Amino acid sequence: MQKNHSEGHEVPRNLSAWPDSVINLAVMSIMVVIISQYNKILGAMAFLVWSLLIWFAYVRQRDRKKKFKEYAENVIGNFNDMMYYAMTKLPEGIMVVDEAGQLQWCNSVMQEFSEVIPQQGMDVDEFWEGLVPQDILSLTPNGNEPAPMEGEYKVKSLRRRKNSDGEEENYHRHFLVKYRHLQANADYSRMMVLFARETTPYEDLKIEYAKSRTSIIYVQVDNYDEVTQGLSEAEKTSLMLSVSEILEEWVASLAGFICRVSSDLFIVVLERRALNLAIEKKFGVLDKVRQLVNKHQLQVTLSMGASAADKPSDEQSIGELGTKAMAGLNLALARGGDQVAVNINDRMQFFGGRTKAVERNTRVKARVMSHSIRDTMKAADEIFIMGHTREDYDAFGAAVGVALMAKNLNKPVHIVLSNWLDSVEKVVDLLDKDENYKDLFVSANDVTISTALEPLLVVVDTFIPKLVAAPVLLERIKKVVVIDHHRRSENTIKNPAISYLEPGSSSTCEMVTELLMYFDDKIKIGKLAATAIYSGIVVDTKNFSIQAGARTFEAAAYLRRSGADPVVVNYLFKSDYETTVSLAKTKAQSEYFEGGLVVSHIPDIIPNVQAIAGQAADGLLRVEGVRMTIILFQMRNDTVGISARSSGDLNVQVIMEKFGGGGHQNVAGAQVKNVPILELKNSVVEAARNYIAETDNPTAK
Repeated sequence: MQKNHSEGHEVPRNLSAWPDSVINLAVMSIMVVIISQYNKILGAMAFLVWSLLIWFAYVRQRDRKKKFKEYAENVIGNFNDMMYYAMTKLPEGIMVVDEAGQLQWCNSVMQEFSEVIPQQGMDVDEFWEGLVPQDILSLTPNGNEPAPMEGEYKVKSLRRRKNSDGEEENYHRHFLVKYRHLQANADYSRMMVLFARETTPYEDLKIEYAKSRTSIIYVQVDNYDEVTQGLSEAEKTSLMLSVSEILEEWVASLAGFICRVSSDLFIVVLERRALNLAIEKKFGVLDKVRQLVNKHQLQVTLSMGASAADKPSDEQSIGELGTKAMAGLNLALARGGDQVAVNINDRMQFFGGRTKAVERNTRVKARVMSHSIRDTMKAADEIFIMGHTREDYDAFGAAVGVALMAKNLNKPVHIVLSNWLDSVEKVVDLLDKDENYKDLFVSANDVTISTALEPLLVVVDTFIPKLVAAPVLLERIKKVVVIDHHRRSENTIKNPAISYLEPGSSSTCEMVTELLMYFDDKIKIGKLAATAIYSGIVVDTKNFSIQAGARTFEAAAYLRRSGADPVVVNYLFKSDYETTVSLAKTKAQSEYFEGGLVVSHIPDIIPNVQAIAGQAADGLLRVEGVRMTIILFQMRNDTVGISARSSGDLNVQVIMEKFGGGGHQNVAGAQVKNVPILELKNSVVEAARNYIAETDNPTAK
């Protein structure tokens, strides 16, 4: 079918209108002949007009043809110049490569981009590595699905240059590259043309924008009440002035702004680049402030919560940053203070935490929490209590203490136990035989759906969801109370009704004992329950030798008055012959590392392995010169447990958090899945040695 030119809107080959004029003149000549037949004079006049029109049409056509010729010559000449300019002068590199990735041609701009003068036939990777990815050279890179004929991608190229001091330095140039495959016909080889445009200024602007974004830090003197107790007003003012001077000097070095909003609280505003510098130096201001002491030789410590947006695309208001910074401060305080919690895009980083958590001098918080928990229990129809999986004496004893509170209110109560009770099997058997505790214990496998309208779940000795004895209860029961003495981490039970965390307490059993003191004056604990709770304090304080403060002994005295029997506790802690042999083997194969680190591992799955690991870590810590002990043990075929201890000057919780665990300064642990025990051991040793080196040399980089 013949193509309709008018419908296709094609441009004519020339601009001549002569054919149209000829048709018009032919029609007019016929009319002249007809007029001449009727009137000779009119016919002569018409013929004259017709002749003039022929002359006029000829002149016009000749003039238009001449002008069109001049126009065509001008356009074609300029077009060639424009083509040459575009290929050589515009700030866009052009390169043609063949299927093998060899250069066929490039313009001078591409030579400037590559900072070399490449030769035809050179492989592109020889002078600009990474410019042409292999997967776009072929139309079928995987041999199956065809690659797109055209596309674009970004390239970052590392280059060298001299800085203002004349020294060589690395820098990056950024490019946006567009490509298209070309092949005129089957007789020609296929080529690919690339167009590169430099985007370095734009990328640098994005980086500068990210570095200049706002960061907010809340700074609090976390032991203000303790460090100012017994000081005169002049002494308080002098001490806090020293703190302010150190903070102001630190903020000034970061080109930031600081404002004191209360006696112990400051707000700091920094650019993101300054926050990065503070992170790089691991917030050394904590160490400077810690050198300040009051007249009683008590160190001043700071806690900070920082928040900053990370990616340039993030849209966060100042209000959101402030809220997250305050949440970070609360988290730092819940972890024991003397540390910084940095929230960047909801990812937490922690710095510091080298000092022990401060034990509060009063039990005001314990009294308030006791009353709050009692009111919450009164509103519940049924109460479930659980600790962490593989319960130890602290988790079990604390659960028993909370069960006593529920029984005091005549509430249906159940203690949910995991399937691994090797460590507490003896005390469970003792309580199970007592009529007062009949039907109290429930296996995690036998937990049924509660029919109560208002069930309550109390979690003790852990705040990490994946470590609880029955995670399904966290999903089924909405109202949760958490009681724990470990330093809080980012991974925690969400939105508990009550969260009672005291990193300064020696054990959760100590915390529960204080709750019992204020729960009800007429509450009856009983000999077995008191012994179970007392054993938890004994275990976590290593028989009152570690992290045992005045309140610890007061809690122990209260339990002794309630009937706790040290003889029964001694019986509970006795081990059998096989356990004793395994413990000796674990100690014998331990390794000593510089800085006071001792590490050992138990490669086989054996009974009481968690208890053996803990006892081995405790025993090795008593060796002179040992500051930290870590024992790895095979819990299951796919799970390795880690038990860590420190003498007090090192924080093992910080190390265990790197492996998904937690704890507190002196005692911590973790469970790692799908990693061979020897491979994990190497990673743990490396992390521990790095931490010890940083702690012993805080100014070293």
